[in-house]
Order: sequence, then structure tokens, then C-alpha cells
Amino acid sequence: MIEIGIIGGSGYTGSELTRLLIGHPEAHIKIITSRRLSGTPVTDRNKHLAGLIDLDFTNPSPQEIADACDIVFTAVPHGAAMEIVPELLDCGTRVIDLSADYRLPVQIFEAIYARTHTDPRDGKAVFGLPELHPEVAVAALVANPGCYPTGAILSAAPLTNSGSIEYAIFDSKSGISGAGADPSDTSHYPNLAENVLAYKITSHRHLPEIVQELSRLDRSLAHIHFTPHVVPAIRGILTTAHLILRDGHNSGYDAILELYREFYRGKPFVRVRDGIPSLADVRGSNFCDIGLGCEENRVVVVSAIDNLVKGASGQAIQNMNLIAGVSETCGLLTPPLSP
Repeated sequence: MIEIGIIGGSGYTGSELTRLLIGHPEAHIKIITSRRLSGTPVTDRNKHLAGLIDLDFTNPSPQEIADACDIVFTAVPHGAAMEIVPELLDCGTRVIDLSADYRLPVQIFEAIYARTHTDPRDGKAVFGLPELHPEVAVAALVANPGCYPTGAILSAAPLTNSGSIEYAIFDSKSGISGAGADPSDTSHYPNLAENVLAYKITSHRHLPEIVQELSRLDRSLAHIHFTPHVVPAIRGILTTAHLILRDGHNSGYDAILELYREFYRGKPFVRVRDGIPSLADVRGSNFCDIGLGCEENRVVVVSAIDNLVKGASGQAIQNMNLIAGVSETCGLLTPPLSP
């Protein structure tokens, strides 16, 4: 049995980790932390888990957490993980970080997040997109990807890997839960109901992750653009990728569809569809559904994920499975909710 700690268990990602791990046959949640709610039953905060878990939020030291746990998830705000992770690693436990602290080289992180990195360990963390990084299995520290980058990278990876793309333009629509549990201008109901909000249209902080991973597949791909939107849905990210191809690289719909199917063969959580996916197809699941269409020098790829599952906590558990040497799908083959 894998003994699990969740640091930062009161937010959406911590709550979703708890929900998914309760039903995991190889994992046992040992500790769920919250400084603010220490001593409070987990089910007081997460009433949907009543009768399913009997733990209180606690606030132990990193040493105490590492001593009790084989794998620890850090589901804390950006900048907070770097204060905790070094001691956890020094104590011998393995860490899956759901913040942005270890996804990018330190210089890029500091420029994007406008803060000094106190634990500069460039190259020590594995970017936790299992479909592209099987080395997750031997990592001591996994940097779980952002939700937007997960859908965007998976939508473009096969064509990027083939060297076919001249320009990549990503247009993503996210449910409100992507903004986190604390209310904001982009999650306040009167601002979102019957509305769509574009924001940070050329400067979103997730763009460097997309650039990093696609550039790794094709060093010559220099034109990558991303614009996010918030839509009045609770869960999900629908990404439309406009992939402008180099001359002579459009081999037609059937060939490109087969390219995608071959690239993701043996990747159980990517479903390449002969049709266009929707958010309703993946809600509550760890699947990324992908469909596409072609015209002249443009391929339009649509990906759909649940931002709290494949975009965060489900993917983190997928990484945990690989680290622990159990089936990649263990505890995650939950059918999507429909309707």
C-alpha cells in the first residue's frame, strides 16, 4: 500500500486528490494538511466526501510528513512549494508538486512569476506529462503541468514531433474552477453568467510551459501563441489548436488522424476521436479527448480535458502510479459523467 500525504488539502486540487485517492486500491491517505483548518474534519470542508474518509486536517512538519508517507502531493499556491519540497526530498520521500514552482527553468520562472526562487534545482524535476515523459517513473520530484498546457501540448504534440508545424495558435476555454476556490473577477458568478471572458490574451503565465514542451519536440518551432478564456462552466478546458503547416506537410485527414492514433498508441488516457470532442465527453475523468479537421495548410485540433482531473489531480495520480510501479490507470478509470 502506498502511504500518501497531501499538503494543502482544502483547495480544489487537494479536494480532488482526496476524492480520487479514496477509491484507489493501492493508495492510503495518511495525512491531509491545512494550516488554516488544522484540527477540522476533512469532511467539514468537503461535505461530498462524508462517510468516505475519517481524517482531520493537520499541520505537521515536513519531517513528520516524510516519515509517514511514501509519496507526497504539494497542492499549495505558487511560491509555497519551494519552501517545503527541499526538506521532503532530503528526508527521502518522493514529491509530486501541483504548483508552478518546478515546471520551468529558474530564470524563466522568476521572470514569469515575479518572485525569487529559493530552491533552484534546474533539471532536477521531471515535467509530469506522462504521455511525453515516461521518465516520471524514476523521478524523485515531479512537476505536474498546468491545466492549460496539458490540453494544448497534447493537442499539438504528434504534428510537432513530425516537424510539420510552422505556427501554432492555441485558443482555450476554461471552466471557472480553474481560477481556484477563492473568488475573483474571473470567477464571480455575475461576471461569468451568460458571458465569456478573454484575459491575458498574449501574456498568460502558462505559455512558457507550452513553448518549453513543444520546442523540446521540434527545436525549429518558433511561433507559438496562446489566448485563454473563462466560460460559465464549472469544469473543463476545451482547446482549439490552429496548426499552420509547413509547405507540403498536409497529408490529408486520414493520414493525420492515423499519425495521432499511432503517437498515442499505448497511452490509455488520450482518446483520439473521429469527430470533435466536447467538455461533456470528459467531465470527471482523466481522459484527454482529441479530434481534428484539415484544410489546405491548416490543421485544427480540438482537445477536451477536465481541468481538475487530467489538468491537475488526476494527472498527479497518474504520475504517482508510474512512480509506485502500479498500473498507470490504477484508480483512474472512472467513466466521464454524462449528462
